[in-house]
Amino acid sequence: MGSGSVFRITNQCDPLLYNYAMSLTQQVQKKMVDAMRKKEELRLSTLRMMKAALQNKRIDKRADLDDKEELQVFTTMIKQRKDSLEQFEKGNRPELAAREAQEIVIIEGYMPKAVGEEEIVATVRAVIAEMGSPTMKDMGAVMKNAKAKFGDARVDGKLLSEAVKKELAK
Repeated sequence: MGSGSVFRITNQCDPLLYNYAMSLTQQVQKKMVDAMRKKEELRLSTLRMMKAALQNKRIDKRADLDDKEELQVFTTMIKQRKDSLEQFEKGNRPELAAREAQEIVIIEGYMPKAVGEEEIVATVRAVIAEMGSPTMKDMGAVMKNAKAKFGDARVDGKLLSEAVKKELAK
């Protein structure tokens, strides 16, 4: 370098590229720092639970998690919260039910968009039409074929099951 040239190193990179390459674990860590700065206690505690669940899964596996495994951890957390929400509502504990609902919203923010009920029903109808005239005994096959149609999209198994039962009962 010549004496007149200016050479500066920055510790910044293209934010689009950085966010694209960031794993869910890294995103959760980054959002934890933001939540601490903004003093958002519910968000912070939920993010800490998410990070702990990811870390526990990583320890169980004894290797880093891929994207699909990270999403599975979050799916399990959402399901647990939905179960707790239901129990709190039955137990007349609206404040605890509200907290569970808020945690679900925070966790779902890291998940791909879930398939809607209308799309599930439409897909189930299409699968039933393709299969001819399946009966209730064929429910497992209908469920399997419907899940295959959705591919990697996030589908609520309970909604799918209810839609299949309803359509087969017609």
